[in-house]
Amino acid sequence: MSEHHVHQHDLPHRHGSQTHLQLFWPVVLTLGFAFVEGIGGWLTHSLALLGDAGHMFSDSAALALAWFAAWIAHKPATERYTYGFARVEVLVALINGAVMLLIIAGIVFEAVNRIQDPHPVQGGQVMLIAFLGLLVNLIVARCLHQAEKNINSRAAMLHVLGDLLGSVAALAAGAVIYYTGWTPIDPILSVFICLLLLGSTVNLLREAIHVLMEGTPHNIDTDEIEQAMSKMIGVASVHDVHVWTLASGVVALTAHVQLQDLHGWMNVLPNMREMLDARFNINHVTLQPETVDWVEEHGN
Repeated sequence: MSEHHVHQHDLPHRHGSQTHLQLFWPVVLTLGFAFVEGIGGWLTHSLALLGDAGHMFSDSAALALAWFAAWIAHKPATERYTYGFARVEVLVALINGAVMLLIIAGIVFEAVNRIQDPHPVQGGQVMLIAFLGLLVNLIVARCLHQAEKNINSRAAMLHVLGDLLGSVAALAAGAVIYYTGWTPIDPILSVFICLLLLGSTVNLLREAIHVLMEGTPHNIDTDEIEQAMSKMIGVASVHDVHVWTLASGVVALTAHVQLQDLHGWMNVLPNMREMLDARFNINHVTLQPETVDWVEEHGN
């Protein structure tokens, strides 16, 4: 009986080629301006600018990884990698999230040192460079907003959001220093931005790890799916239901389906696939039919 299982291996069409093209110009823009902002932060002694430059350098690497992931995810499956390469996007998201944590820790460490030992900051020049950085980040954010929405592009957007907030913080710090001369505002705002980003970064890492551990998607109730499958005409019961995420937008399910009569399987199978796709958005299904008599004789 175990040989008579039916499965569906065609993954939905992915738009990886379009997405990786949409990521090309963000890589170029962020890398180019990272050099400008890094030099500007060093010349003006602004931690906010240096921190933002660090963000942008990491962003260029993050976007380059996202670009690579979007490109390779579009490659067809092979005999060795039968599911294809879509999960590379999840791996890249995990790497980008971990790098973001390191950047946050580094900036907070330096900010504490700056608060204890303030450095002179040239507020006017900081404002000018931060304003240009803000424009660049807005352009990059718009490019990413138009790309395909998945965990990979979300990780890249998180880095860009950090840059965007960093530019705002640097602009505000420059203005305060220019008009009041109060330099502690620079590291204080840097820490504030890091705290804002910390929650989103941790959530992204948790989601990436959950996918890699093949956990059940948070929006899916396995008991509800099992009950829905069991109530279909011709089905006696359902057991050994497993649901996990293959890649962004691709949810897989395997299950054993007990039937009163195996001859009805050809009607049950298409109806069950259609129900799982329409009701639960599960589009990669592997089902094994079993008769009640066979289960009673051999066990599950």
